Order: sequence, then C-alpha cells, then structure tokens
Amino acid sequence: MPQSTSPTGRATTSQLPSMAATGARNWRDYALLVALACCWSSTYPLAKLALDTIPPVTFISARSLIAAAFLFAILWMRGVRIPTDGKAWKLFATQQLINSTFPFLIITWSQLYVPASNTVVLASTTPIFAFLITSLITRHEPATLLKLAGALLGLAGTIVIVGLDALRGFGSEIVAEIAILLATISFACATIFGLRLSEYDPMVVAAGSLLFGGLVLLPPSLIIDQPWTLHPTPTAIIATIVMGIVSSALGLMLFYMCLGRLGTLTTNAQGYLRIPIGVGLSVLLLGESVPSNLALGLVLVMAGVAAMTVPTERLKRR
Repeated sequence: MPQSTSPTGRATTSQLPSMAATGARNWRDYALLVALACCWSSTYPLAKLALDTIPPVTFISARSLIAAAFLFAILWMRGVRIPTDGKAWKLFATQQLINSTFPFLIITWSQLYVPASNTVVLASTTPIFAFLITSLITRHEPATLLKLAGALLGLAGTIVIVGLDALRGFGSEIVAEIAILLATISFACATIFGLRLSEYDPMVVAAGSLLFGGLVLLPPSLIIDQPWTLHPTPTAIIATIVMGIVSSALGLMLFYMCLGRLGTLTTNAQGYLRIPIGVGLSVLLLGESVPSNLALGLVLVMAGVAAMTVPTERLKRR
C-alpha cells in the first residue's frame, strides 16, 4: 500500500521507514532505484552541454529553480501544500546544503584541475563512506560485510570502465582530489540525514530543498555571472531545462522515495548503476567512444550492486 500524505505534505503512514528497517521489499522498490540511476546518470552529459555557455553557479541555480517550479506546479495540482513551519524548512535547508549545494560547487571547482575520469572514480567512493559512517557512527541499519564487498566491487568496476590509466593521474592535484572526497563524504552524510525527512511527502522534500538551493545561489549568480550579459546557446538552455526536470526534480523525488523504501546503503548502490548508464548516454548524446573494458566493468558493477541490494533477511532465510 503506497504512502499517503496530508494536505500539508506530511506522511500519514510510517510504512516506508519500516520497509527499510525490516527488508520487506519488492521489485517496484528496485525499479525505483534503477529509475533514480537513470535520472542522475543524465547529469554528466547534460551538464557538459550546458556548461559550455552557462557558468557553473548560474547553471546550478537555474536548474534548481526550474526543478522547484516544476514540482510546485505538480503539488498545486495535487492539492498538497508546502509546510510553513521553521522545523521543516531547517531540515530542507540542511539537506540541500549537504546533498547538493556544497558538494556540487566543490566538484565543479575541482573539475577545473582534475580529469573527468579521476572525478568519476573519486565520486564513486560515496557508498564506501556511507558504509563506514553507518557501521562506525550511526548504526541505523545493518552494515554487513556483504554490503562492504559490494561497495568495493562497484568501485573496482567503475575504475575498469573509466580506465585503469585514470589511476596514474592521482596525486598530481591533491588539493582538488581531497575536495572531491569531501564532497562524496557530504553525499554520504546526506543519504543518512535524509531519513529524518521520511515524515514528509518525497515530492514536498524535493520541492522545498530545490527552492532553497536555487535561491541561495541566486545572489552570487547575479553578482558574479551577471546572467543578463550571457549568451547561452539553445542547446545549453534545453540541457538546463531537461536537467532541472529530469535530474533534479524527478531524481531528487525518487532519491527520497528510495531512502524510505530501501535504506541508505542500498540507495547508494545507484551510484554504481549510474556509471554504465552515463557511459551509454555519453555515447548516444555526445558521440564519445565505448570504453574497451566496458563488459568487464559492467560485470563487476552489477555484482557490487547485487551484493549491496540483497536484503539481509532474505539471505538469513536461505
């Protein structure tokens, strides 16, 4: 039975959090995980198309505001209101800062110095950090050795797909590489902090978070980039709109749905699914070549995802 919501956007059942805790999952939950990976894997090729003529701060602000407007329109049609209490907006603001604003700005800056392949590898360490934080600090769900093995397999598959040559470049820009790792730790913390938002409709959380993130970056965008002086190409504008609706709006909504249904460690497995999907989109949209080690990398990635997503209760029964 799906989670229902009150007119104020609060969840009226506690089914989703309990599903994550008990391991009571079905194929629809994993379909959401794949859908999330598809939405977020489009980030890399779309951002590349948009950032050619739109500066990073303006781009992130614009896509966040477009996504928020899209979700607010749907909420209005559903008759669901955004909460107005300070507690809710404090949660929205904190989640957006650690899940989007801070890590995206850090990674965007780091990419000026770190090759894309190295960035992909470093950003793929999020599931490992999530495992360490869960097992050593929060302990809010079982952090099994199987899930750790899955995280390591997924990282190995990512390295194989990107190319082993990417490892040779590590250490040349140590400050920027450490910054990317800090961003991935922030992503890992966001998946855990996001569980505090399970009492709200995922669409409400996504809309409120994106609105806050877009408004926070709007003043720097106006001062630094002066958007009225820019001349973005039609391709960049379309990429920004599509990324706002697909990657930001739908992606963030699916993210909070997966957190409630699957828990933090399993939700982080979509980070590895994004690699092969992103490679495929890059080949289709940007004409990039197919990596020579794609097949082996896919085997490792899928093995890692399987290990991270198999419910512990099901393994115990078997």
